[in-house]
Amino acid sequence: MALEDKLENLPSQPGVYIFKDRRGRIIYVGKAKSLRHRARSYFQLSKSFNIKTETLVREIADIDYIVTDNDIEAVILENSIIKKEKPRFNVMLRDDKNFPYLKLTISEEYPRLYLVRRVLSDGALYYGPFIPASLARRTIRLISRHFLIRRCRYPIGKKKVSPCIDLQIHRCLGPCVPGLATREEYQAAVKDVQLFLEGKTAELMRSLRQKMERAAAREQFEQAAYYRDTLHTLEELSLKQKIAFTTLAEEDFFGYHIEGNQAVLQVFNLRQGVVVGRKEYYWDEPLPIDEEEFITAMVKQYYHSDQYVAHRIYLQRDFEDSRLLEDWLSQKRGNRVNIVVPKRGRKAQLLQLIIENARLSFNNKFKSEATERLLIALQEALHLDKVPQRIEAFDISNIGAGDMVGSMVVWEKGAPKPSDYRKFKIKTVLGPDDIGSMTEVIKRRYERLLKEKKNLPDLVLVDGGKGQLGAAVKSLASLGIQEVSVAAIAKREETLYLQGRAKPVKLEEGSSVLRLLQQVRNEAHRFAITFHRRVRTGRLLASELEQVPGIGEKRKNLLLSHFKSLDRIRAASEDELTPLIGRRAAREVVDHFSSQ
Repeated sequence: MALEDKLENLPSQPGVYIFKDRRGRIIYVGKAKSLRHRARSYFQLSKSFNIKTETLVREIADIDYIVTDNDIEAVILENSIIKKEKPRFNVMLRDDKNFPYLKLTISEEYPRLYLVRRVLSDGALYYGPFIPASLARRTIRLISRHFLIRRCRYPIGKKKVSPCIDLQIHRCLGPCVPGLATREEYQAAVKDVQLFLEGKTAELMRSLRQKMERAAAREQFEQAAYYRDTLHTLEELSLKQKIAFTTLAEEDFFGYHIEGNQAVLQVFNLRQGVVVGRKEYYWDEPLPIDEEEFITAMVKQYYHSDQYVAHRIYLQRDFEDSRLLEDWLSQKRGNRVNIVVPKRGRKAQLLQLIIENARLSFNNKFKSEATERLLIALQEALHLDKVPQRIEAFDISNIGAGDMVGSMVVWEKGAPKPSDYRKFKIKTVLGPDDIGSMTEVIKRRYERLLKEKKNLPDLVLVDGGKGQLGAAVKSLASLGIQEVSVAAIAKREETLYLQGRAKPVKLEEGSSVLRLLQQVRNEAHRFAITFHRRVRTGRLLASELEQVPGIGEKRKNLLLSHFKSLDRIRAASEDELTPLIGRRAAREVVDHFSSQ
């Protein structure tokens, strides 16, 4: 049947629609209250779509569907198919790191607790992820010490086994040894572990306190001491983990940051006001991300794999399917789940903090990767021996006939590093000699680096043409520096001259590599011009003051240091000048500027 005929014959019932390409591969899976209405909406000519949806529609060659009894069944089925098939146009969140979980096998007669790296739908309870991973191991040791549930894989009751080391060092109740621990005692310990891992420490501590009092009343003092020590441990843990506010609710906070076709999601799990878990997901695909689709997908996929559903879920914004997802999660949890978008108060502040964490993580993951790709492209374009992680760029400024100055700016890992910028007053060159000035500045800079035994840059970039390039290469060679690459960029033609290459390199106009080099060059030029103006202004100011009778070098420096500018000295009264240079000299300054 042709695609048009299939669309015409779609039922109006709820269910899941499956789009396929010409090769029969599943490219998109969606759920709908009405399959007919939703699937046909993709092909309405009057509708305008984003780039992603337009690309999807162009590739659809076939459609399949599955009818369900209600909307919630459609949500569950949609998520299962997406997890299995991984369609290209669906949002699929991926773990940035495979952090560990603790697995509690509650389906077994005598449940075990151990560390795993994957969450499976096998009836067990999973807790985590634990960040850092060492926290999972420390938690298992703590549980073994205080709750005494087993970690071994020994079959219980089927055959006689020798007690393991955990039993011998009092780290297990020993259900494998007949008569040592009853099933009821062991299940009570498992219940305490569940309360502990779910962050319900207040309820757990009440239970332990009652057990301690009962044991003491029966004069079972060793057992009472065990409960007492466990209570002390829990109190210490609670004090260390408390955040700014307390609450009895079980809450999950979803914070994300999206730019174009990339996104990072962070999920924080709070139990009774304590952060008990955090997990990070990321998304990076060729097509732009639709924010509403992203929110829906992240909630469904998160709770599809995680067994435990919090009582309240906090999101950045509302979306169309929020009520439907509330119903599905409520069914999964067994009681009502609320999806909330906080607008003010502490919950909104905490969510904003998580969003900021997601933004910073986005920058660390994606922007650092983009920068690294750009630097590799720069290395290839300039035929460098290594990736230019540190670039030092030089410019000479000589507006007018005098006051020659030089500047050096630094780019480290693709970003400016102003703390390493340097200024140079030209000392050995007279007149407007750019090449001579560049020779002096380069030699002074790297002579000092060698003396201080500091690291050399990967690339030296100079503003100018062949002359400036030759001056830089000559200066470095005179110091015995051969391993540093040198390049020059001319202003008008934006042509690159490279050390050891006879012909210049012309980069493609508008390319990211050329824009980076221009940005570095322009910053060096700006820094040089700013310094030149300051030097020139200072010289003119000093020259003006030298014409005042009674003002020598010392008084001139005092006035310049205090007033900073000639206009402020000119406007100063005799009383303001007197504390610095004395009454007589102050009167001379006032008279000099008054006569002008």
